[in-house]
Amino acid sequence: MNSIHEIAGNCLRLRLVAPPDAAFIHALRTDPAYNAHLSPVTGTVADQQAWITAYKAREAAGQEFYYIIERQDGVPCGTVRLYGITQDSFTWGSWILNADKPSGAALESALLSFSVGFEGLGLSRADIDVRRDNARAISFYRRFGMTETGADSENLYFELTGARFAALSASLREQLEA
Repeated sequence: MNSIHEIAGNCLRLRLVAPPDAAFIHALRTDPAYNAHLSPVTGTVADQQAWITAYKAREAAGQEFYYIIERQDGVPCGTVRLYGITQDSFTWGSWILNADKPSGAALESALLSFSVGFEGLGLSRADIDVRRDNARAISFYRRFGMTETGADSENLYFELTGARFAALSASLREQLEA
């Protein structure tokens, strides 16, 4: 584990979001190619920058960690967020990867970000919600080894325990190496 502030893998690195990332995040979240399964976004880049500034206080308090996913050459290709952090759990979400992502980015970004929650923060459970019509994400979560814990009219809910992640992470990392 590198650190909670920045973690690097083979092809990607995660670094904490900063106000200058507002334009990238706003463009990503308002792009119809990537936002079909997200909460609607309204506002401007300036609004996104103000949100990031307010978020930095939650980050400093250890309540939330929002990352820019970058290729090793520094080109941003997505976001992921750990939020709703409690004494033993976190919610994993805001996961978006764009067309600039390298091969294997989904698996590597998930491994890196879950490592932050389980290894870096020492938490024991991750909660994930996904829109029912997001078939690609649902398939990924099931292949990743997450357990479905419930559903409502809009979402399916999954959980990944730290113990399950520890048991799976070595084989998942080997998949990235292959």
